[in-house]
Amino acid sequence: MTPTLVRQHRPHAGPAPRADLAARARDWSEIQERMLVPLHEAVYERLDVGPGTRLLGLGCGSGLALLTAVSMGAHVTGVEPSFPERLALARRRLAPRTWDAHARDAVRLVDGTLRDLEDGTRADAGEHSEDSTENSRGPAGARTAPYDIVTAFEPVGCLAGDSEGLVELLAAAAPLARRGAPVVLVGWGPPERCATSTVLRVATELAEPLPSTGSWRPALRDDLEEVAQRAGLKPDGSGRVACPFGYASVDSARKGLLSTGLFDAAISATDQAQVDKEVTEALHRYRRADGTVWMPNVFRYLIARTP
Repeated sequence: MTPTLVRQHRPHAGPAPRADLAARARDWSEIQERMLVPLHEAVYERLDVGPGTRLLGLGCGSGLALLTAVSMGAHVTGVEPSFPERLALARRRLAPRTWDAHARDAVRLVDGTLRDLEDGTRADAGEHSEDSTENSRGPAGARTAPYDIVTAFEPVGCLAGDSEGLVELLAAAAPLARRGAPVVLVGWGPPERCATSTVLRVATELAEPLPSTGSWRPALRDDLEEVAQRAGLKPDGSGRVACPFGYASVDSARKGLLSTGLFDAAISATDQAQVDKEVTEALHRYRRADGTVWMPNVFRYLIARTP
């Protein structure tokens, strides 16, 4: 897939697949991450992201959604606790060397977890505290206001048990935002409207020898609302966005989808070669005459509010 796509807030229980994590991160950044750009743009437009907006991106990946927000004038903080290889690419993508004065001061990327932000941000509007985050890109000692928007653009409900880590992450992020701030959650649309779901089923079928290991599953109708309520957030509107997955070739599509992590349990249960073979076969039905691959998908987003 993300946008994407992906959630690995909690690793699956099976043996870790042997993979070149740096290469996988590059595949994510160069091939897969852009697939959710229409979703990012729709959310930002609905929430009027612009100059002065302070945005906290949870699971920021290699930073494409943050880059879009910065281009609209926002100040962004990205946290990526699960994929250090992606965060390294985000630092390159968001490097301020050639940016204008706004952009140079608008980006903060955190190595670690939300605990690294807690000393620098308070929930009450108007209250500031000294920012003691050692790993932030911002200047030492900067005073930080509460966030206006929190985003979690990795789709919820892709993996068995993936919401557990996200609930904890959202609950920790809520006190860092102003009261009533929007928190954006994302999920796959109905399987019948997501062509990619037929390819992702390969992950479930191959992972059957390792049940409950974080393999892909179809999205459920109330996935997003359930996560929001468990995190102490109040649902307040939703929408759907068409996000077709388009690739230059079957090989590119396979690399992009495997970069999401949704096939890790299948790789653990079988092997890389078997997964590559079956994913490639599943993709052929979406191959067009010119060799490109095109899979229409719909993603759903939920806007919830902090207490």
